[in-house]
Amino acid sequence: MVENLFYILPRGLAIGALISAPMGPIGMLIIQRTLSKGRWPAFFTGIGAALSDLFYCLLAGFGLSFITDVIERHQFALQVFGSIVLAAFGLFLFRKNPTRSLKTAEVDGRSYWSDFISGFFLTVSNPLILFFIIGLFARFNFILPEYEIFHYVWAYLTILGGALVWWYLVTFLVSKLRSRFNVRSLWLVNRIVGSILIAMAVIGVLLAIKDHLPN
Repeated sequence: MVENLFYILPRGLAIGALISAPMGPIGMLIIQRTLSKGRWPAFFTGIGAALSDLFYCLLAGFGLSFITDVIERHQFALQVFGSIVLAAFGLFLFRKNPTRSLKTAEVDGRSYWSDFISGFFLTVSNPLILFFIIGLFARFNFILPEYEIFHYVWAYLTILGGALVWWYLVTFLVSKLRSRFNVRSLWLVNRIVGSILIAMAVIGVLLAIKDHLPN
């Protein structure tokens, strides 16, 4: 159904951006490469990270698609669980000092290919992101039982698109602000993203309770 494509689009873009937004080691690596090697090597690092995130999204999506009947029966519990995951992750980001990631975000590689590979493996080395993705899928009610194959293809393309748009904007802004960029400003980025996730979690719990209450 065409209306499902419009339902998927903003949610997929948001999930892709939210998965990429936390400024951990990969974020520090991309910022370092933007400042030291230029925008495009950094963007190819972001492409590698985005494909790694897509890999985990596929794992989460296929896992959820096999138990859609369970999801329908336990939608309230899943929404609450997803909101708790978002709140915990948001609190973690709000309190995290991203400058500590500098030790793991080493700049190396002499080509776009090596930038891409390093971005992919640095991101895929953190399988805990899978729990965050499942939380986002549950919170956005992203995987629906009536989806057909082309809906799934479209859904994962929108997630990839959201991640790529995020890294494009990050490399663009850092490149433009190269002379004035202070890596400690990542504190502000993490706090903004963390606050958004916590707010989404609170809203998610309230909506789940509202939907669960008898009319």
